[in-house]
Amino acid sequence: MAEYSSAAASLPPDASRPVVPTERVIARLRPNARVLFWPALVLIALPGATVFLISMFTATWLHVLFVVAAVLLFVLLVLFPYIAWLNHRCTITTRRVIARRGFFVRERREIFHSRGYHVTIRQSWLQSAFRSGDIHISSGVEKPLVLRDVPGAARVLETLQELIERNQVVLTSQAGSPGTATTAF
Repeated sequence: MAEYSSAAASLPPDASRPVVPTERVIARLRPNARVLFWPALVLIALPGATVFLISMFTATWLHVLFVVAAVLLFVLLVLFPYIAWLNHRCTITTRRVIARRGFFVRERREIFHSRGYHVTIRQSWLQSAFRSGDIHISSGVEKPLVLRDVPGAARVLETLQELIERNQVVLTSQAGSPGTATTAF
């Protein structure tokens, strides 16, 4: 069995290179759970309505029809919205923002704090009642990353701005060192 050494392990230790800070997870976010309100109501009402309709008729084929319709409604109105909600997630770390979404077709976008970006928040009246909002992150180069209906949007906005400032300070303090900060990240 062959052993492979990594390129980083073969490099001699160099005190002039900047130390790479470890990446820590600051927050894991999903859209506000209020989008699951209607699926939850359907989940509560569907069994009762199915049993009521089955008790109204005596034909066996109608019983089968109501059960099949109830299962289809459960899958379409309860299961799919819940899975869609679970598959939208965002992770904020000390180095970057990672947004993932999708079930059949997955999309992952990352924006590094060290690049610097513009962060704005947009809230509808319903979102402001629940203290959530849409956070728009624009790096100026590519299309903006939109984190939709983030709970605690004001706190997330402040955290992102603080992380940008910290990473910019790290970049400017290491700019004079022999290894640039961009090689460290």
